Amino acid sequence: MSTPENFRPLRVARAERAARDVQLFELRDPDGQPLPPFAAGAHVKVHTPSGHTRQYSLSNDAEERDRYVIAVKREADGRGGSLSMADQLHEGDLLQVGEPENLFPLDDRAKSFVLIAGGIGITPMLAMARTLLNAGDRKFKLYYLTRSAEDTPFLDEIAQSELKPFVVMHHDRGDPQNSYDLWPVLEKPGTLAGQHVYCCGPRGLMDAVKDMTGHWPSSTVHFESFGGDTKPHADDQPFTVKLARSDVEFEVPVGRSILEVARERGVDVASSCESGTCGTCKQRLISGEADHRDMVLLDEEKADHIMVCVSRAKAGPLVIDL
Repeated sequence: MSTPENFRPLRVARAERAARDVQLFELRDPDGQPLPPFAAGAHVKVHTPSGHTRQYSLSNDAEERDRYVIAVKREADGRGGSLSMADQLHEGDLLQVGEPENLFPLDDRAKSFVLIAGGIGITPMLAMARTLLNAGDRKFKLYYLTRSAEDTPFLDEIAQSELKPFVVMHHDRGDPQNSYDLWPVLEKPGTLAGQHVYCCGPRGLMDAVKDMTGHWPSSTVHFESFGGDTKPHADDQPFTVKLARSDVEFEVPVGRSILEVARERGVDVASSCESGTCGTCKQRLISGEADHRDMVLLDEEKADHIMVCVSRAKAGPLVIDL
C-alpha cells in the first residue's frame, strides 16, 4: 500500500509498554520542528508498518507542540494494524502520521463534565482532563474503568500527577458482578448545571452509558469508539461481492475486508479510519444482506448501505454500488 497523502514522517522518540498488551509511542518531528496544534479529543491517522491506516487519539497535553503521544492496544486477533505497531515499531523509527483531526471536542457550552473511560479509551479522556485541569474554570470528574492494574495504561502517571484527585479508578477483575455502578453518577441529568458526559471505550461500556443517559438531552452526551467489530468471528465464512459500476466480482476471505480486496482489484474506494467509526467508506448496498459491524450506520440505513471496511455478508452475494 502507498503512503496516504498529507502525511509527514515523525520519529518514534519513545516506545514502551504502557500496560498489558498496550504500547505507548511518543512521536516527534525528526528536525525538532513544532508539530501542528491539536485540541483535546483529537486523533491522528497513522500509516502502520503493515500498510494499513489506523487512527489513534492523542493523550498528551494539548498545549504541547513538540510531541504527540498515542497508545496502541495490541489486538492479537485483529487485522494486523495494531500488531504491526506493537511488534514492529521501535524507538528511532520513522512513522507516517497525518495532521490532527477532532471529531470528539470538548463542548464550549458545557460548564462541567463527567468523563468515562474504559481501557484504552482513556487516551482522549486523558487529554481532556489535562485541558480542563489547566484551564481551571470548569469542573470535571474522570471515571476510569479497567479489568486490573496490569491492564491500566497511564496508571502510575495519573497517580503521580495533579489529576489524581479528579479521577475515580476501578478494576472489575473481569467479573461483571464487580462492575462500577455508574447509575448514581448519571441518574440525574446535569442540565441545570450545564453538565456534559463524554464516554470512550469498548462497545459494552458505551452501550451501558447510552442506556443510563437515555433521559439526558442528546446534545449533552458524547461518545467515541475505538472501532467497530473488526475481529474475525468463529463462524465467519468467505463471501462473494459484485461491484455494479466497476463490473468487478471477487471473493472476500475470512480475515480480509471488502475494502482491502476491492483495492487489490484496482477499485478506488475512499476510506479513513478503516475501523467502522468514521463513515467515509459508506456505500449503497443494492442487494444481499449485510452483517453490519460498524459503529456508524443508523438502523434505517442498514437495509441499503454498508461500511466496506468492516462489515461482511449474512446472505449474499452482496451487490454494491461501486
